[in-house]
Amino acid sequence: MPQTIIIHGSSDREEYYGEQFPSPSNSHWIPWLQRQLNFRDQISIAPEMPRPYDPNYADWSAVMDQFDIDHATTLIGHSSGAGFLLRYVSENIGKTPQQLILVAPWMDPNRELTDVGFFDFEIDSTITDICDVHVFISRDDGVEMLDTVTLIQRELPKATVHEFTNRGHFCTAEFPELLLNSSLEKVTQTYPLTISYDSLLVYHISSSSASRQEV
Repeated sequence: MPQTIIIHGSSDREEYYGEQFPSPSNSHWIPWLQRQLNFRDQISIAPEMPRPYDPNYADWSAVMDQFDIDHATTLIGHSSGAGFLLRYVSENIGKTPQQLILVAPWMDPNRELTDVGFFDFEIDSTITDICDVHVFISRDDGVEMLDTVTLIQRELPKATVHEFTNRGHFCTAEFPELLLNSSLEKVTQTYPLTISYDSLLVYHISSSSASRQEV
């Protein structure tokens, strides 16, 4: 049965322990996405990753090891959660998802976490041979996220990049384009779904050709 595993990003310590803030796994568009997947009778899991204000790769990896990841699985990560998933899939080829979706990915291009080695890895360039990779990025996000996407494009030229103009770090409460621009949208729509496109550019990149679609 199809399942989707959603990994949140990091947060600062005050936000993580502040009662006025939602938990990271219930932040931004994650609850909305899980509700949309419920409508499609798909299982979704959004685990709370340990100590996101001071992430440790071994601890996060141990959480992922609990799940059966196969070709019926979609992995979605936001920010550092996206970078984490890219490392996890690169280092666990036996756990191959159907698709890997990276939203505003961050992989510490300035090496701020070198002391803990959270992103001390090399991207496996064969990932796009065994699963679909989608990258969502907005031009008005931070430089570090844009640099991260540049790195991903260099190592994974077959990835599909969905580029927006004014979504920042994708911290919105809803994210309908995530459904429509991946294979998560599997059933006939029978419920209200409002979509506002803001010059979404979709790049289909391959080693031999590239095309751009603007809607």
